[in-house]
Amino acid sequence: MTTLLSTPHVSLTAQSCTLGVQGDLNVNAAAEVAAAGVKWLESAHLTEVALNFAEVSKASSAAISVLFEWLRACHSLGIVVTSIALSTPLERLTSLAELDALIDSPNAEA
Repeated sequence: MTTLLSTPHVSLTAQSCTLGVQGDLNVNAAAEVAAAGVKWLESAHLTEVALNFAEVSKASSAAISVLFEWLRACHSLGIVVTSIALSTPLERLTSLAELDALIDSPNAEA
């Protein structure tokens, strides 16, 4: 496992074909986490990736924004997203925002 970013509240790791975020992904950290994830996606030369938000502690639109940024990067780079794992709080938020279809089919054309 490689740590791509570590702050007191949030960390970003990469392992094989998985990009994962842990902790409190709030608005203050979102841009830095998103950028570090995109940089890894660009440099890893992957054909497929799993996005893991299962250890994000709180529901926030910032976490969803990071997910969207990574999905855009994957689409642009031709990387197939094999799965998206969300924490329970993020699952509730995406359901409330009616984003379930996107999460269930991340490679579908918008």
